[in-house]
Amino acid sequence: MTRVPLPLRLFALAACADLLALLLDTHLHAWPAHAACKALLLPLLAWYALRAGAPRSLLAALAAGWLGDLLLLSPSDPAFLAGMAAFAAGHVCYLVTFLRHGATPRAQAARLGGGVLVLAAVLLVLWPGLPAGLRLPMAAYSVLLTATALAAQRCGARAAAGGALFLVSDLLIALGAADLPRPAPADFWVMLTYALAQYLLVTGLLRREPLTTGAAVAAR
Repeated sequence: MTRVPLPLRLFALAACADLLALLLDTHLHAWPAHAACKALLLPLLAWYALRAGAPRSLLAALAAGWLGDLLLLSPSDPAFLAGMAAFAAGHVCYLVTFLRHGATPRAQAARLGGGVLVLAAVLLVLWPGLPAGLRLPMAAYSVLLTATALAAQRCGARAAAGGALFLVSDLLIALGAADLPRPAPADFWVMLTYALAQYLLVTGLLRREPLTTGAAVAAR
């Protein structure tokens, strides 16, 4: 049985601690624990990716996501917009990575058309409730997010699941921004889907053929 690399074990530990902190926050004021655990997640994934010989574009995606994570710990609107910009940069890096290292999926046109329809439907629902200053940035970000989810399919089922979960996580955030109902506790579900998304995107890419020689290093 293949041993799980240390960075991934630490990532799982930090993610579980973060989710527990979010569940307990209402009763124990555990927000500082959430902030500390969240700040560890992407550096740990980057450590694994670096050991696995990841391309620079993937490391850049994780660095941008980490900056976004830190910015979104603040409740202010400027921090939210800056965090969205950081994640948008991360999605551009993910797109470059998937386009360079993935294979063209079957029925690509059908998937692209389906993605466009889903994006349009989501924006139609969110648009009336979004603050005026967030509408255009949210629309532009949503296009990048959808493109990442579609491009992730080029790297197999694991990465495709990561792209889909990233959509779910950011949709939950967007529902909150539009003052629409979300499953409770909302922050728990946002972080659960987000942590899984980043894990699946990174490991899905690094387990593909062009990068498997590097992945063997991480397993030692």
